[in-house]
Amino acid sequence: MHNAPQPKLEDLPTSTQLRRSTAIAAIGAVAIGVMVYLPAEYGTDPTGVGSILGLTQMGVIKQQLYAEAAADEALHGGDESSSLMNDIFGLFVSTAHAQEAWQDEITFTLAPSESTEIKATMEEGATLSYTWVATGGRVNFDLHAHSGSDEVTYERGRGETSGEGSITAPFAGDHGWFWRNRDDIELTVTLQLSGAYSEIVRGE
Repeated sequence: MHNAPQPKLEDLPTSTQLRRSTAIAAIGAVAIGVMVYLPAEYGTDPTGVGSILGLTQMGVIKQQLYAEAAADEALHGGDESSSLMNDIFGLFVSTAHAQEAWQDEITFTLAPSESTEIKATMEEGATLSYTWVATGGRVNFDLHAHSGSDEVTYERGRGETSGEGSITAPFAGDHGWFWRNRDDIELTVTLQLSGAYSEIVRGE
């Protein structure tokens, strides 16, 4: 075996260098604690760096969850099937249900100056919910219905890129949209529908 050579005295750090390194390490640890740990764990951001890095919101959420868990444990005696877990589970179930709630999704493309109609056949008093988004451009629309002498205009828009809401039919008939692309570029509209209607009628 070979013994490792002893370091020379002049190669060893001096006391001043050791104190300087220790001070730098301490300052770095404090800086990390203030700029990273406090925002990420407690939602406290004295320097503003945590907000820039997105850590403050995470810390606020953690503290809210801790407080809710503590309150729930006090109420239920630490039962693992606590209402907090049920609420969290319910949130995921509700989100998944919302994603599946739309009965129909219609996507269509309109060239410049092109138009189309999409309507739902509804009985009097029936309700329909909708959401739509236009990508690639803006669209004009007229949400209306007419049947014989009955007619109604629910909403109109010019140069719009999205919309959502619901309508309740004042009379039986086809209720829906007339769309026209007034931009100079092609656009795509995605329309989602749910509610009490029997069929979707599409015209040109």
